[in-house]
Amino acid sequence: MEQASRLATTTAVAVLAIALGVSAFAQTAEFRDPKTGKVWTPYNVSKDEQRAAAPATSSQDKAFDPQAQRAVIEGVSVQRPRAQLMGVLPVTAGPSVPLVTLDGASLQAVPGERWITALYVTNNSGARVDVVVGCLFTNAGRKVEDTRVIVPPAGPGERLALQLYGPRVDMFVDQVTCQIVSPT
Repeated sequence: MEQASRLATTTAVAVLAIALGVSAFAQTAEFRDPKTGKVWTPYNVSKDEQRAAAPATSSQDKAFDPQAQRAVIEGVSVQRPRAQLMGVLPVTAGPSVPLVTLDGASLQAVPGERWITALYVTNNSGARVDVVVGCLFTNAGRKVEDTRVIVPPAGPGERLALQLYGPRVDMFVDQVTCQIVSPT
């Protein structure tokens, strides 16, 4: 019985020593900001002048808060852009090369106007092809506009350059992804 009492007393003293040590450590762990002179401790970090973040109101602020934009262009817009012939390449279509390839979907903003993307369509076959390309303009993974592009016919081996228009620049877009919907 006496041994159990000693063990309980020793345990209580150890717990008290640990608690006092932690408290003393917590009080001495502080940082003085050299520019403002403010002393930061574990007790006042993140508690000084806490304010809820104000919602983005200006268009410049919304560009940095994609969640604030709820605008979506409903439906699917269809474009028939002019194509510029960039050159004629050797016909390479076969088991490991598709009939038509698509590349270069870069995104740019024309100030005060629209988002644009440049696309390159290459006909790798020996026959004329008609291609439809689908492009999705998104902001933070959310759809802003879905577009179908009807590409002018491409002759054998032709590489065409196209310019596609997206939504107005007051609708924020951070990505455009394009894929071939149908070669015919």
